[in-house]
Amino acid sequence: MHEFNLILSRLQNQHLASPIFTSAADIVEYMGAVQAQDYAGAKWAIAQRLRGADDTLIEQAFTNGDIIRTHVMRPTWHFVSPNDIRWLLMLTAVRVQAIAATQHKQFQLDNVVFSKCEKAISQALQGGKQLMRNEIADALEQAGIATNEQRFIHIMMQMELIGLVCSGGRQGKQFTYALLDERVPQSKTVSRGEALEIITKRYFTAHGPATLQDLTWWSGLTVNDAKAGLEMVKHNLKSEIIDGTTYWFAEQGFGSKSKGPAAFLLPNYDEFIVSYKNRSAAIHSEDIDKADPRGTIFNNTVVINGRIIGIWKRSLRKDTVILEIYPFVTLSKTNYDAITSAAKRYAWFLGLKDHILIVK
Repeated sequence: MHEFNLILSRLQNQHLASPIFTSAADIVEYMGAVQAQDYAGAKWAIAQRLRGADDTLIEQAFTNGDIIRTHVMRPTWHFVSPNDIRWLLMLTAVRVQAIAATQHKQFQLDNVVFSKCEKAISQALQGGKQLMRNEIADALEQAGIATNEQRFIHIMMQMELIGLVCSGGRQGKQFTYALLDERVPQSKTVSRGEALEIITKRYFTAHGPATLQDLTWWSGLTVNDAKAGLEMVKHNLKSEIIDGTTYWFAEQGFGSKSKGPAAFLLPNYDEFIVSYKNRSAAIHSEDIDKADPRGTIFNNTVVINGRIIGIWKRSLRKDTVILEIYPFVTLSKTNYDAITSAAKRYAWFLGLKDHILIVK
């Protein structure tokens, strides 16, 4: 398997090329989790992996609780399936809490304070209520718990990690929290070993070809746990060695074998970029600083045939989205036309009539 085939296989396995799913719930469950601290970007990430999905469809799935947004795996928000949220938290929350421990100490957050927070938030939300951040902060203040911005963020992340709260539907543009046990029906209990097996299989199926190090980065698991998970599932996987590194993946037979669009306007933190420890397959080394001076490649990226060839920014004007493209190379007419098609798709996703494409 050559590197070029590797990135094309990732496009296929991530369902960017030839998507077959039509619901946000199905693609999120298939992916295992979708990074979602940029809510608008994450909705676009999901939509590009579906057939005929616009922003309204993804927003409705979120409102209905078909997909849940919470802190899990690495210490950041992810979209996850309601069917998976409890075993994912059971498997990864301890690692996230360990990472946050230093800041908890800095903000004087200990088990006593968290216990008071849990009681106050449970009382405020019980009965199916979905409350905005300021409403929950008021409830905490009334219980004698200080809620400056950073302290409140860490309180709520801890409440998510212990499985007390998760996302509710939005009120206007404001996010809400709901009690997890009221928002998400109880599902079959999964053992830790079973959870490790599921997350490993999901990762290599939806993100492969990928390495053990990639799995460790994406999941936040220890190397030992990642190795154990791989041992459980590798008999169902295929592998290829490229430059001395072993890549694992599931052989898939999709219903559609159409080529699909050659260009993608991926949002920041898209799984095609962020879910791999080593991102060299998707970008030339000399372009990394152009994509992101931090070397993390967390910007909106222009991808053609699996390669990052630029970054993009957007602005809105009435019924038009204005897309500024910053390519790393001179665009051929073929590439420009492919990006134009992707821009039209994005405007349609947003429910806008038109787009303006500006190449810088």
